[in-house]
Amino acid sequence: MINFRYHVVSLTAVFLALAIGLVVGTAALNGPVADSLSDNVNALRKDNTQLRETVNSLREEVNREEDFVAEAAPILLADKLAGRRLLVVCLPSGRDHAEGVMAALDLAGATLTGRIDVQDKFVNPDNSVELLELATAAARPTIPTTGLPGNSDGVETSSALLASALVDREEPPAVEPADLAALLDAYGDAGYITVEQEVTGPAEAVVVVSGQPYVDRDAAKKDAAVVTMVVQFDRVSQVVVAGTGSSDGNLISAVRNDPTLNQSISTVDNGNTTAGQSVTALAVAEQFTLDQAGHYGLGAGATSLMPKRPE
Repeated sequence: MINFRYHVVSLTAVFLALAIGLVVGTAALNGPVADSLSDNVNALRKDNTQLRETVNSLREEVNREEDFVAEAAPILLADKLAGRRLLVVCLPSGRDHAEGVMAALDLAGATLTGRIDVQDKFVNPDNSVELLELATAAARPTIPTTGLPGNSDGVETSSALLASALVDREEPPAVEPADLAALLDAYGDAGYITVEQEVTGPAEAVVVVSGQPYVDRDAAKKDAAVVTMVVQFDRVSQVVVAGTGSSDGNLISAVRNDPTLNQSISTVDNGNTTAGQSVTALAVAEQFTLDQAGHYGLGAGATSLMPKRPE
């Protein structure tokens, strides 16, 4: 009969076998297997170092190219926009590179008539009715609601009203400075726009500074509202969009994919870079000299890096 002592001896033998196995296994790993693992780790470490050096080299190359463009810009842009009056309209997504775009326009000799920053509230679909009411309340004797779109779209109506006040008119009367100030104050006080640079008068063309599309639950409606706003400015003036990328929902993409808009609105999809900002100024000049739109940059739908020199 198997007694308790037998069980103890059996368990002791099992644990002793496990211990011997661990010792033997560890010894084996400390040999060829351990050497192989060490070699693989060292190889991966070297690869990681090389990749890091490559990334640093590419970053330095990009920085040097940007420096080159910055130094060449005064020569490239000299007097391209001399005597031209431009309005800058900045979307929330374009704030980070708006100053760079404005600096390039200044280098080209343009006179900036002002900068208007459109707030997120302006394109929020919940505010359409309020925008309609505001357009009626903000209208002035020389900025009437006559001729504005009548399809109950607040963004469209308010954009058309602002465009009629901020851009040159083909027919009189001219906008009175007091009426213009009152209109901008009305939209500013309501939180729809911010006047970042004082508006001194009407512009000949508009540069819209944009960025990436919206990503919230109302993204599609907000992106569509941005296009609606730009279309209203395009109806009364020449427009160039300086944006970032050309992904779906992006203003750049929306313009390039529209067979009508891409014939009248110019786009630059790398407006967040020094090169793209210089190209933006050249695209505006092309609108004036050739009366045609172009699409420039690195993204889908771009025809070239920059406008061709007129022959």
